[in-house]
Amino acid sequence: MNNLLHKKILLTIVGFGLLCIAQDDIEYIDSDACLDCHEESKHKTTFEDDLSHSVHEGFECLDCHTDREILPHDEDTGFRVGCEGCRICHDDADVDYVAHGREDVSKCGDIPMCSDCHGTHDVLPSSVKNSSVHPTNLPQTCGKCHENLDLIKKHELMLDHPIEMYEGSVHGKATKGGIYVAATCNDCHSTEGTSHKIYSPGHQESSINHFNIPKTCGVCHKGVENDYWEGIHGKLVARGETDSPICTDCHGEHGIISPDDPHSPVSAAKVAEQTCSPCHESTTLNEKYGLPSGKLTTFVDSYHGLKSKAGNKHVANCASCHGVHRILPSTDPTSTINPENLQETCGECHPGISAKLAAAPIHGVSGEGLRTPLANIIEIIYFWIIFVTIGLMLLHWTLDWVKQIRSSLKKPQVRRMRIHEVWQHTFLMLSFIVLVVSGFALRFSESWIGKIFYAFEGGYEIRGLIHRISAIIFIITIIWHLLFVLLTKRGKTFFIDMLPKWKDAKQLWERLLFYVGRRKEIPKFGRFSYVEKAEYWALVWGTVVMVVTGLLLWFDNFFISFLPKGFLDVALVIHYWEAWLATLAILVWHLYSTIYSPDVYPMNTAWLTGTMTEEQYAHEHPEHLEEAKRETERAIREDLRRMATYRSTEKVFEKVKEEKLEKNEPDEKEATK
Repeated sequence: MNNLLHKKILLTIVGFGLLCIAQDDIEYIDSDACLDCHEESKHKTTFEDDLSHSVHEGFECLDCHTDREILPHDEDTGFRVGCEGCRICHDDADVDYVAHGREDVSKCGDIPMCSDCHGTHDVLPSSVKNSSVHPTNLPQTCGKCHENLDLIKKHELMLDHPIEMYEGSVHGKATKGGIYVAATCNDCHSTEGTSHKIYSPGHQESSINHFNIPKTCGVCHKGVENDYWEGIHGKLVARGETDSPICTDCHGEHGIISPDDPHSPVSAAKVAEQTCSPCHESTTLNEKYGLPSGKLTTFVDSYHGLKSKAGNKHVANCASCHGVHRILPSTDPTSTINPENLQETCGECHPGISAKLAAAPIHGVSGEGLRTPLANIIEIIYFWIIFVTIGLMLLHWTLDWVKQIRSSLKKPQVRRMRIHEVWQHTFLMLSFIVLVVSGFALRFSESWIGKIFYAFEGGYEIRGLIHRISAIIFIITIIWHLLFVLLTKRGKTFFIDMLPKWKDAKQLWERLLFYVGRRKEIPKFGRFSYVEKAEYWALVWGTVVMVVTGLLLWFDNFFISFLPKGFLDVALVIHYWEAWLATLAILVWHLYSTIYSPDVYPMNTAWLTGTMTEEQYAHEHPEHLEEAKRETERAIREDLRRMATYRSTEKVFEKVKEEKLEKNEPDEKEATK
């Protein structure tokens, strides 16, 4: 016990001695001593000069830097002169500044300190143009954090370059132009009139909370605010509806531009489709509030809508009839679209309009139609006139086209493809068409091509099933063709003839010279010209690409286990754009050479019968004509031989049948007895 007491006394004496020694090393200083070390400020001037021009003129260094009164300075005090130092004098700001956005002051972190906004030794009144909190400089001051990509990512700030957007807005341009009463950052984001209370939108007292924004904007736009609260949108917001539009829903937030600007969402040309329709075409909102749908479509189809879409700034739009901020339902006696007020509303653009004409429906709702009943009747009549007239025209020329095809089939024919080759082409063609339609239906689900599948329940699954079945048929056809090339004499000859040669490039050049009048005659092609060869090898390339990427996307769950996700993203892009390339190549290159070219009208019939007229063959493949004729003769002889064999076999079967009948005849007579 005595030993423990002796140790405590000894430690106390040693500690006191060390403290005395330490006190001998500490030097207390005054503000004049600061300038011995701190000579130059960030402005390349002395700190005395900075202070002499600031609101803190006459302050001593230690008035703010209260933790720097001794040498050496204690760096672990936790005192922040740009925060705690300011709070010594600014009691009101000290009370108000408890949070900034979603960050609490007590948690420090990245929350701005007083000096981050107001400056350090160069603090100036906000009325001075060089002040960092002057209206013209506030965007740059706030932008130090709100344009900092690291802070934006860290705190998940979802706004994309708000300062940049503000500077291009009507408020930002006005401030730059010297109109300092125009709204700046603190005018909108300050709560209760102080920029030391800037809260997040989720804070109930925040000036940018959904229910407070009309009041915030109303500080400058008081008349507009009053109209808004009297309108149906304001009434819904006042009772707590979060889906009713407020100022920023229509005008935007930081990038608000004048309604006269054609890019503004509330400009005459865009207000209907870009601003009003997102809510009034919403199935969810229309069901909730009992509103009819189809308002936008029927407006766009009307005279006013078509003129507005064409760029006319003076024709009536949504706001012209329904009002801008004081929008009321038609049942309200003071509404601009109340039946009793329609004549006055329409009369603003159409002076002297009658009450009956003003009451004519604008939107086609509940079977009322877009116009008067007579106009609807005339529209129906025209529909049938167009249907019958154009239908008969189409029938007339279809009959002519079919007659031309039949006439061409009666001319001397030369065989181009054997029957199994025709079937290869047919399966390839049909599967390709179905793949294109069902594939693009997925990408363009809102278009007419998508409605083919999605107009009924289960259409999504059916589309996928059809697409995959077509892909299987396509792959089987390709395998069929590959076996034909590898295993048959004709297929091997076909492959050799289809190989590109230097002669093809020469003939392409000669044909181009013929087109521009630098050559008198077209080059003479063999069995396959550069046109067919380009198509064939493009098909080979496209097939490999589409099959590989298609299988990757089809069995994505399997491949994702050992391939990076980016690989499948690349496969999706390749599959989509290769489909476009293949489709356009067929439409532009293949169909012209086989149907639309005047030289092959009405079409090259080889894809139907395997033959084409001798005249057409002589024009397109003169160097191969004689060989084609011999091939045709061989094919005819083979067909005759098969027919003869069939008939001989048929006669044998007939004879056997007769013998059986003769043999069975006595038995039948006995049975009859």
